[in-house]
Amino acid sequence: MLSIALAGKPNAGKSTFYKAATQADVDVGNYPFTTIDPNRGVTHARTRCPCLDRDERCGNCEDGTRYVPVELLDVAGLVPGAHEGRGLGNQFLDALTNADVILNVVDASGGTNEEGEPVEVGTYDPVEEVDFVQEELEQWLTGIIDRNWESVERKSRSPDFDIDDALTEMLTGFGATEHDVAASLRSLDYPADPMQWEDEDRETLARDIRERTKPIVLVANKADIAPDENVERLRDTGKPVIPTTADGELALRTGAEAGIVEYDPGDEEFEIVGDVSDAQAKGLEKIRDVMAEYGGTGVQQSINTAVYDVLDVLTAYPVQNETRWTDGTGEMLPDAFLLPQGSTPRDLAYAVHSDIGDGYLHAVDARSNRRIAEEYELDEGDVIKIVSTAS
Repeated sequence: MLSIALAGKPNAGKSTFYKAATQADVDVGNYPFTTIDPNRGVTHARTRCPCLDRDERCGNCEDGTRYVPVELLDVAGLVPGAHEGRGLGNQFLDALTNADVILNVVDASGGTNEEGEPVEVGTYDPVEEVDFVQEELEQWLTGIIDRNWESVERKSRSPDFDIDDALTEMLTGFGATEHDVAASLRSLDYPADPMQWEDEDRETLARDIRERTKPIVLVANKADIAPDENVERLRDTGKPVIPTTADGELALRTGAEAGIVEYDPGDEEFEIVGDVSDAQAKGLEKIRDVMAEYGGTGVQQSINTAVYDVLDVLTAYPVQNETRWTDGTGEMLPDAFLLPQGSTPRDLAYAVHSDIGDGYLHAVDARSNRRIAEEYELDEGDVIKIVSTAS
């Protein structure tokens, strides 16, 4: 399962985002370190369900909208100097190492300062936070590389020394694969002898590895109370920026569960269907105004941007019956898998189960009912029958 981590300063709204996205019961408070131990839950990426191309809905989507599970990790608020251990920073940064992508949650309202302490809305510049998580991660990783460099130098004395292997072993804990390290080294100009590396070389390696393994999406939270110029200036940074109201999303999901509103995560609008008080009606109309301006609350958009745009994955649906698009029990489109672009039917087979991958024979495109080549690259929404000795 893909993993998304929420990171940022205290009081930026990470736990509210997490609660809205997962519907999990977590502490939400306006003080630093409300969250200490990371919260782990399941949220969903939103996509079009293939059953829309048939005469009936599959029963595993919301009227043609499919929600594919991904892990969401809520990490405690980081403060300046986190990479040096300040505010339990090393512990919190370590919690990010298994994430595939990071949502940097920023208080776009300017209502929290550089330490994450509440201040008057508009008095702090949120643009100061744009590179905060990135810089803390890169400095933390640089420190790890520095502390372990002597070991790399010792290994370099061996005639069998391979710098790719040595660095992969060091960086695996950060989530870097052998491919990541090899690609990074190919893109960098560095001395062949590790003993000749300077501090700048190790810093450059840390930046490149972070960029490859921990891409970042900026969540401009509290857009509902943020001065308009704050959101625009954040958008002008050139980063992927999603204006967001986590409070608004949480209110809508709570209202939908109570039968007060009709709303599915990621919808651009909602409908009030139950009795509400004047205060509730006023609050909902304020949420509606923000959604109209930004195309939604931003919570689902942030998740989808991270999954489908930044990580550039696709959704594929394995079935056993290529005519009915069902599994062995007759359930239509029961499973959806997120796979990297360029994945093949065999990759999908392994995603279903290693035994099915090991026994892979061939695959059938259920849309055309034709056998497809082993090197065929899957597309978003493909429905695939896998034929395997393990089926």
